[in-house]
Amino acid sequence: MRTVPSVMAVCVSALLLSSCGVGSSDTAVSPKKGDDITLGLLLPDRDTSRFDRFDYPLIKKEVATLTHGKGKVSYANAGASAKRQGEQFQKMVDDKVDVILVDAVDAAAIEPSVQKAKDAGIPVIAYDRLAQGPIDAYVSHDNELVGEVQGRSIVEALGDKAETSKIVMMNGSPADPNTALFEKGAHSELDGKVVIAKQYDTREWLPSVAKANMKAAIASVGLNNIAAVYSANDDMAGAVIDELKESGATRIPPVTGQDATLAAVQRVVSGEQYMTVYKSFLLEATNAAQIAVYKIQGRDLQFDALIRDKVNSPTQDDIPSLLVPVVALTKDNIEQTVVKDGVYTVQQICTAQYAADCAEIGLT
Repeated sequence: MRTVPSVMAVCVSALLLSSCGVGSSDTAVSPKKGDDITLGLLLPDRDTSRFDRFDYPLIKKEVATLTHGKGKVSYANAGASAKRQGEQFQKMVDDKVDVILVDAVDAAAIEPSVQKAKDAGIPVIAYDRLAQGPIDAYVSHDNELVGEVQGRSIVEALGDKAETSKIVMMNGSPADPNTALFEKGAHSELDGKVVIAKQYDTREWLPSVAKANMKAAIASVGLNNIAAVYSANDDMAGAVIDELKESGATRIPPVTGQDATLAAVQRVVSGEQYMTVYKSFLLEATNAAQIAVYKIQGRDLQFDALIRDKVNSPTQDDIPSLLVPVVALTKDNIEQTVVKDGVYTVQQICTAQYAADCAEIGLT
């Protein structure tokens, strides 16, 4: 089951709560807990730069804001190990944190841990990736839409030559449930419109694996026969582009990405990467922190106002969810997206290496 984010869900984003009529006063609720709370935050890896750089600091800041500086975030990063994340999860249950926000390394493997938290009376909110087990809510982006945006961008880039163009698909980790959604969305735009010459899964989203797979694709399809590359995220896109260069490409074909990392935005500026999907970490992280705090404080009015969508996992139907919209980031809208939202400054993007490219697109 997949629903498009409702108007209400978009309206009650972290930046617009008051204007949508959803307040944070204490008048209509009977809090289960006060401000002295502990949120357990479990993030999956450090190879994806956004988790430590954006998600954790944003969640920590919002918890502090909502609890008048009294709330704490107990943070652990699994380093791409499902086993380690299970151990970290167990420690949080043993420490009796008030709520757990988890971005699962492996959505299926985390199910027993989620059940243990449930048995201990600790709410669990799946973050970014849909964990299996009895979760209380899910906060992410519309991940099928991410794939649609990526696939559509390739078709648009190829134009009239799309139908006869051979492309390579570099999908994400099979253990990540979002991978199937990205892939489904991409196929909905690519199937019948391009020739998918080769397709790969990328273990643990590792750029080194993507690079090796790209080398194999070049050997199989031929360097000059690859018209575009669907890359599910930016770190893999960087590895794909590196392999294309090392294999002798004089022109980099359109390559997609996701996450709007600084390196990817700079590659978009220079023309090496065609696009990336910008997912507002601010809205996702801030809303997730709000939902977690509202849940344990018994603020049902505010919690329900944010959770307006429904999704299904293999173990649970109709999971209350918030799906944050996404946007295709290209040369044309860098200033209106990551710069406007304060993710990066123009100075961070337009270093000496990219100064001329920035000037050419008016990013100064």
